[in-house]
Amino acid sequence: MSLTQKLNILFKRKSMKYGVPFLILIVGGSFGLEQFTRLRYQFSRKKPVTPDEMEKYGVTMKKAEEVTLDSEYEKIKGLNIDEWENKRGPRPWEETQ
Repeated sequence: MSLTQKLNILFKRKSMKYGVPFLILIVGGSFGLEQFTRLRYQFSRKKPVTPDEMEKYGVTMKKAEEVTLDSEYEKIKGLNIDEWENKRGPRPWEETQ
């Protein structure tokens, strides 16, 4: 029997046809997922930005006492949701007027 005949017989087996690609997928997937988990833990160690650092870049943050769930609810409660008009935004391919 020649080498090509032996290889043809080997590749026709179910273990070679389904098992080897499955093992390659499992082992290769673990190496691929390693990259994603490395990114996850790399960026989870970052510290949150303080308001002083934000002011240095020109961003003003509200104090935590100014924004509460109750204050936002009071703002929304005053809106009239029964009478509103749907306004369509411009599309990129349309001419602006």
